[in-house]
Amino acid sequence: MRRIVSLLCALLLILFATDCCAQGTPLLKDSDWNFHFQITGIIQAHPTFNAPYSGQNSLTPEGEKAFSVTSTIYLGRKLWKGAAIFFNPEMAGGRGIGSTLGIAGFPNGETFRIGNPEPVVYVARLFLQQQIALDKNDFEDVPGDQNQFEEKLPASRITLSLGKFGMADFFDDNEVSHDPRTDFMNWALMNNGAYDYPANTRGYTYGFIAEYIRPKWALRFGTALMPTYSNGPNLDFNYFKANSQTIEYERKYTIKTRSGNVRLLGYFNVSKAPNYDQVVEDKLSGVDTSMDVIYGKEYGGKKFGFGISADQELSRSTKIFARLGWNDGKTATWAFAEIDNTITYGIRVAGYAWKRPADNFGVAIITNGISSSHRNFLNAGGYGFMIGDSKLPNYGRENITEVFYQLYLLDHLWLSGDYQFVLHPAYNRDRGPVHVFAARVHIEF
Repeated sequence: MRRIVSLLCALLLILFATDCCAQGTPLLKDSDWNFHFQITGIIQAHPTFNAPYSGQNSLTPEGEKAFSVTSTIYLGRKLWKGAAIFFNPEMAGGRGIGSTLGIAGFPNGETFRIGNPEPVVYVARLFLQQQIALDKNDFEDVPGDQNQFEEKLPASRITLSLGKFGMADFFDDNEVSHDPRTDFMNWALMNNGAYDYPANTRGYTYGFIAEYIRPKWALRFGTALMPTYSNGPNLDFNYFKANSQTIEYERKYTIKTRSGNVRLLGYFNVSKAPNYDQVVEDKLSGVDTSMDVIYGKEYGGKKFGFGISADQELSRSTKIFARLGWNDGKTATWAFAEIDNTITYGIRVAGYAWKRPADNFGVAIITNGISSSHRNFLNAGGYGFMIGDSKLPNYGRENITEVFYQLYLLDHLWLSGDYQFVLHPAYNRDRGPVHVFAARVHIEF
């Protein structure tokens, strides 16, 4: 696979060089190339909070601060008719508070579940995309964006994507709450917290996506690789024993000229994820006292879940959103967040009323929960890859409120302030509450 990635990178460089060196042609044809860039820095901190006991995955009760940074280049090149290749090298460094441990709905969506603060460069995305027109008489204008050319596309089409990408690039979208670099920062707000979508530690996977797009609705299907172990950096290429299938239906509508979207999602994962009940039973019987759910011993772990995502425009300045998510919670979380059910909703207001239309103010509510099997596992002293306080005698839903203000400073530059109130961190009524403060700088063009 590394050889394939290297060959694709070389192909992209050859295409770039050919375009630049061609006699009698401009160095870059705007219609054939797509280029975007972003860099985001976040400093986040929490003061001391109440914690009568802690475990190895607990958020430290002493006050602390942490800094994270990511930077991404989004490069695209058109190939033959309807086809394009996209290449996104990315750099990430820093860490989250508590090394991204101790809160299931973690407050910083820009931090990965990695303890190493050293900046690292890696390939985030490298994929081919093919557009197939179903109606050659009806077109829509698509604005240019990251990994998206500004062009006219058939309003009815099939889109096929193959390669390395993030599943969240295609599924569980939401116009109000989906990007921690510009909007709400919490993990359970950037995606459906109960969607254990396939990804390595940094949030990417290899897969195939097929989209059937109509003017008012769309149907998507995706299949992708799972990590070799829970939150692992490497992907499991034993596809027939470890894979994920996702399907989503999206419906666009209007209410008195105001646009809205509803998305229904379902997924099914197969991996080495251990069964919580079996792990607890093995400990009690003395068969295996390790309670390890990180490194599965055998294939056969299954998880399925559902999600609903909706956003609605109320006025030119105001939009609202909501998400609901659920999974069976029988096997260990394998890729995203230790959340088995979630409800989120909120509002975002642009600053027209105070003569700053490019500013945004948002408020959102989160309530996360876990299954009884997951709960019993944690109370028995188990640890997932994000949470575990050594015991959980007093379970409570993890409730979070997030408030942010995004200030537009000048072209391509935004500064945001963010506050999150976390009640029952990691579902533990004995710990917290936690007050989390953050400042975010974001540049993109």
